[in-house]
Amino acid sequence: MRKGFSMKQKTIKNKVELVGIGLHKGVPVKMELEPLEVDSGIVFYRSDLGVSIEFKAENVIDTTMATVIAKGEAKISTIEHLLSAIHAYGIDNIRISLDNEEVPIMDGSAIGYCMLLEEAGIVAQNAPKKAIVIKKSIEIVDEKKFVRVEPSERTIFDFKIDFNHPVIRQQHYKFTFSTQAYKEEIARARTFGFLHEVNYLRSKGLAKGGDLSNCIVLDESSILNKEGLRYKEEFVRHKILDAIGDMALLGMPLLGSYISFAGSHKLNHLLTKQILSDEKAYEVVSLEDKVEEAALDYAFLHEQH
Repeated sequence: MRKGFSMKQKTIKNKVELVGIGLHKGVPVKMELEPLEVDSGIVFYRSDLGVSIEFKAENVIDTTMATVIAKGEAKISTIEHLLSAIHAYGIDNIRISLDNEEVPIMDGSAIGYCMLLEEAGIVAQNAPKKAIVIKKSIEIVDEKKFVRVEPSERTIFDFKIDFNHPVIRQQHYKFTFSTQAYKEEIARARTFGFLHEVNYLRSKGLAKGGDLSNCIVLDESSILNKEGLRYKEEFVRHKILDAIGDMALLGMPLLGSYISFAGSHKLNHLLTKQILSDEKAYEVVSLEDKVEEAALDYAFLHEQH
């Protein structure tokens, strides 16, 4: 077993909070992140309603424009960017309290959440970290679009997109996971949309909080954001950011290869459900046990802060 890294569960050290705007409703939202005990998992809490919502695949009620979870009448939307950062920092147990139904959009990427988690501090807990090791290939297909997981000794996200737009066109990015690589290669990639879509969404009462400060907006031929792109392949990197957040619905870190062409929140959700419904598709391993080299590799990668 390698020395110099922990295979324990993690939570944050201190409670932190911020106020931001929700992407679709456009209203201020107060968000608080709080530590939780071992084996608590990720729990969302609507402080205005006094309702807790466990972060589980069966609690997802919508994946149209974002991933939305709910319990009864209480729902929380646009959770994928925050969950992407939480997963990237190896946090197993945390409570996310919100006084409205949307996670603040920040700048449309995950870097603000990374900074918030670093401000809170991250601590190891006295319980072994667990991971889902993919044992066989599982694929969800929708015409030409697909998402797939395969066995792998590394956690990899391999994504391709193809848009009929001169700025995007075909993009491909293969990301081998570690926390440091996530910060450098993925976290700053912003969500994006097309001007005609934004106008349509606003006519439906959505995207009220979206603007050039938190979204890459494209017209028919160009980017409207004066500062330009943060990465050459920012569009496909953001798709990976989303996928990492959506795959966190497995309930523990993924050890396997995720491959997609034009994947979506919907396909990611269907994939997590399919994995969890097939006992032969995965194995839950304790990273504190001397299980297999692949699991140790995952823990080692996760600790490169």
